[in-house]
Amino acid sequence: MNLNYLNIAEEKIPNIPMLVNLISYRTRQLNAGSRPMVKPDHPEQDNHDIVLKEIAEGLLTAEMAYSQEEVEIPGLDFDASILL
Repeated sequence: MNLNYLNIAEEKIPNIPMLVNLISYRTRQLNAGSRPMVKPDHPEQDNHDIVLKEIAEGLLTAEMAYSQEEVEIPGLDFDASILL
């Protein structure tokens, strides 16, 4: 694994679980035959490194949507937002 690309990817996506999931998802896409968005550094470059390079160059990003809605459910004696 290319540590330079990994360090840059961690700066771009500081949420490590999200970064791992993004790398895993995109690697599966490449393994299934999707075309990379970047030119590989060498012919035998691992798909994980290609994904890290895509993230490092800003071509692959992730965002998380948060929704904190107040839900009132009659009969509950605790905050129902944990049920969402």
